[in-house]
Amino acid sequence: MYRTLARLNGFAPLKQSLVHSRTLATEAAAASPRLKTFKIYRWNPDTPEVEPKMQSYEVDLNKCGPMILDAILKIKNEQDSTLTFRRSCREGICGSCAMNIGGRNTLACLCRIDTNTAKEEKIYPLPHMYIVRDLVPDLTHFYKQYKSIQPYLQRESHPADGRENLQSIEDRAKLDGLYECILCACCSTSCPSYWWNQQEYLGPAVLMQAYRWLIDSRDEATKFRKEMLQNSMSLYRCHTIMNCSRTCPKGLNPGLAIAEIKKQLAFD
Repeated sequence: MYRTLARLNGFAPLKQSLVHSRTLATEAAAASPRLKTFKIYRWNPDTPEVEPKMQSYEVDLNKCGPMILDAILKIKNEQDSTLTFRRSCREGICGSCAMNIGGRNTLACLCRIDTNTAKEEKIYPLPHMYIVRDLVPDLTHFYKQYKSIQPYLQRESHPADGRENLQSIEDRAKLDGLYECILCACCSTSCPSYWWNQQEYLGPAVLMQAYRWLIDSRDEATKFRKEMLQNSMSLYRCHTIMNCSRTCPKGLNPGLAIAEIKKQLAFD
């Protein structure tokens, strides 16, 4: 009945006209491609005599997803299958696609494409790291440093009932802003102190995880953990530049965690 009334009142032709107009607009947009240039760092270890270079690719934004990772995947799938990079979850959880985009360390899956087609998008691997190939940095040393802080619960005693180690709501809340770190290395590779001293300085990401275990009320290795950091290099190379907190794609604050460690060691 309502459909009949609508037709009698002339709404049906109006609706059809609107749909037709939208269809024409969509077709017009598809007919005029929005080409954006992406300049991507390239280096192949199989040809060490060839110097690293920036290679340009054009991508039609009308046929591409909104994120930088979408563009890189489109380039690899349709233009250059030799382009090498890491990626996995596409949800900002795994940290695999960390790279330097437009001068800032971030995750390609969370970084939106600048729709200004007149502006080139420059993409590099994480800075001041050895490169495996193209956009893939060697994170071996970074993970060794993470392993060195023993990032797991250490206890000498265990609950008598054999169940889990309980924690109050207040103590659990202290871990917020720390446990969310995905170890993408964006913060550490943005830190000048880490660039200069990364063989000995642990860097923002690892130190933030060290603090996460220092303040965990269930952990009983606090004294040992502090002793590991009580030297001139592991912690005290931090000069509070705060690049780490500005670049974190998860919005965390490694600089604050490092400051809290220093306070604990100073007033212990």
